[in-house]
Amino acid sequence: MRVFLDLKWFFIQERKSYLTGIVILLFVALLQLIPPKIVGIVVDNVKNNNLTADQLMKWMVILMGSAVSMYGLRYVWRIMIFGSATKLSRLLRNRLYRHFTKMSPSFYQKKRVGDLIAHASNDLQAIQQTAGSGVLTLVDSLATGGFVIIAMAFTISWKLTLIALIPMPFMALLTNYYGTLLHKRFNKAQEAFSSLNDKTQESVSGIKVVKTFGQEKEDIESFKKESSDVVEKNMAVARVDSLFDPTISIIVGLSFLLSIVFGSRLVVNGELTIGQLISFTTYLGLLIWPMLAFGWLFNIVERGRASYDRVASLLSEEVEIKEEEDAIPAIPAGDIEYRVNMFNYPAEEKSSLKNIHIMIEKGSTVGIVGKTGSGKTTLLRLLLREFEGYEGEILMAGHSIKEYKLSALREAFGYVPQDHFLFSTTIFDNIAFANPQIDRCRVEEAARLAHIHDDIKDFTFGYETIVGERGVSLSGGQKQRISIARALLMDPEVLLLDDSLSAVDAKTEEAILSSLRKNRNGKTTIITAHRLSAIQHADLIVVLDEGKIVERGTHAELMANKGKYREMYIRQQLEELVEHGG
Repeated sequence: MRVFLDLKWFFIQERKSYLTGIVILLFVALLQLIPPKIVGIVVDNVKNNNLTADQLMKWMVILMGSAVSMYGLRYVWRIMIFGSATKLSRLLRNRLYRHFTKMSPSFYQKKRVGDLIAHASNDLQAIQQTAGSGVLTLVDSLATGGFVIIAMAFTISWKLTLIALIPMPFMALLTNYYGTLLHKRFNKAQEAFSSLNDKTQESVSGIKVVKTFGQEKEDIESFKKESSDVVEKNMAVARVDSLFDPTISIIVGLSFLLSIVFGSRLVVNGELTIGQLISFTTYLGLLIWPMLAFGWLFNIVERGRASYDRVASLLSEEVEIKEEEDAIPAIPAGDIEYRVNMFNYPAEEKSSLKNIHIMIEKGSTVGIVGKTGSGKTTLLRLLLREFEGYEGEILMAGHSIKEYKLSALREAFGYVPQDHFLFSTTIFDNIAFANPQIDRCRVEEAARLAHIHDDIKDFTFGYETIVGERGVSLSGGQKQRISIARALLMDPEVLLLDDSLSAVDAKTEEAILSSLRKNRNGKTTIITAHRLSAIQHADLIVVLDEGKIVERGTHAELMANKGKYREMYIRQQLEELVEHGG
C-alpha cells in the first residue's frame, strides 16, 4: 500500500473531492445493508402469516428509495474519485513533459524515446488506475465488508459470523503473496513494453533505411521477438492475476458452506429464524464483492507502485543545465570569446576539446573546419549551453554565458543543426515555428534568402504542403534550406550553421552565402563545414584537429601558410575536378 503514501501529496491537493467521494461511498455501503434486512423481515412475516399489504407496500417503498438513492450517489462518487484520478494523470503527464524539455542532450543519449513515451502513456494509466479504482476498492471493500460483518454480528448472530470468517485469514495471506509476485512481474512487463515501443518508433522512423538495405524480413523478425517478449512477460503477470478470483471464490465458497451447515443447526436449535438465516446468507453474498475487490486492490496497487516508481525515478533525474538565481534576462549581443581549456563528453575519457581560445567579433563571419570528429559541432553545442562541465569559460558581450537566463541566451541564436528536424506539418508552419503568428510575407522573404521559395512554389499546395514526419517527403537539400529559412526568420544575433550546406549544390551554396552577407550586416555568423567553399569568405577561419586549434586566419593567410588548411583545400579542388571528369 506504499503507493498511497507516495500519492499523499495529490490526495491532500484534491482532498475535497476525495473526502466527498469517500463519505458518499460509506453512505452507499450503509444503504446496501437495507435490502437483506428487509428480505429477512418479509420472509419471517410470510412464515408467521403476519404480512399485510400495507406492510409489503412500506417495505417496497423503502427498497425503491434506497435503490434510487444508491443510483444517484454512485454517480456522484464516480465523478469525484475518477475525475480526480484523471487530473492526476494530466498533472503527471504535464510534469513529465516539462521535465523532458529541461533535460540536456546527455539525458536523451541515455534514455530511449520509446521508453519515455511508455512512461507518459502506459505507466501514467496504471497510476491513474491506482488513484481512481484503487481508492474505490480500498474504501469500498473495507467499508462494505466492515458494515456487513457488523450487521451480521450484531443484528443476526455473532457466533455464525465468527464461523463464516474462519477462512478469511488464508485469503489475506495468499493475496499478499500474489501481490508481491505481481509487483515483480508487472515491472518486467512494463520494461518489455518500453522496449517494444522503442523498437516500433525506431523502425518507423528508419523505414527508408530498412527498405534500402532490404532488411524488412529481419526487422519484422526482430519486432516479432520483441512482441513475443511483451506477451510472455504479460502472460507471467496474467498467471498471477488469474489466481486472485479462484482463490477468493474458494474462500467465499467455504464461508457459505460453513454458514449454511452451522446456520441450519442454529435454526433447528431455535437460536435463529429462517428469515435471519436468509438475511445472513444474503449479507454473506454482499461480502463477495469486498473480497474480490480486495484481491483486485492488490493487483491495481502493485501495478501502480511499479509504474509510480518508474515515473518518480525519471522525474528525480537532475537537470544538468541550471540558471543562476540572478541570471541576466537581456538577450546577449556582442563579441563571443571561447576560453575552454578542456572538455570531455559525459562518460568519455578522451577530451573532445583542448585549449580552445577564440575571439569572435560582433558582426563577423567565422568558419570552423576540420575532419569528422574534430570538435566543430561540440564548439557550437557548448555555446548553446547544451553541455557544461568544461574547464574555462565562454563569454558573450563580456559576461559568461552561464550568467544569462537560458531562454534569453538561446533566443540570441538561430541554430541549423546537422540533423535537420522538420515537424509533420506544413512548410509554412515549419518555417514560422518560432513565431506561428508571423506575417506570411516575412516567411516568404526568409524562404527567398534560403533559396527555397521557388521550390516551395512548385509544390502542388505551396507553403501549405504537409512535409510528413521529419520532412520525409523532401530531399536533403530542401530540408536543409527550410531549416535555414526557419533560423533566418528569427533574425538572430548569432546564426549557427552546423554543416548546413552539405546537401546543396555549389551554385545554391554560393547564392545562400551571398544572401547572408547582404542581409546579416552587423550580426555574427558561425559556419562549420567540411566543404571549404562554404567558409572561404569568412573573416576568420579556425582549423580544428582532434579537438585542438591547429591553424587560424583568413583564407588567403591560411593558403599562404601551406599547412593543413591548404592541404584540405587542394585535395577538395582535385576531388571536384575528378567529379567533373577532369
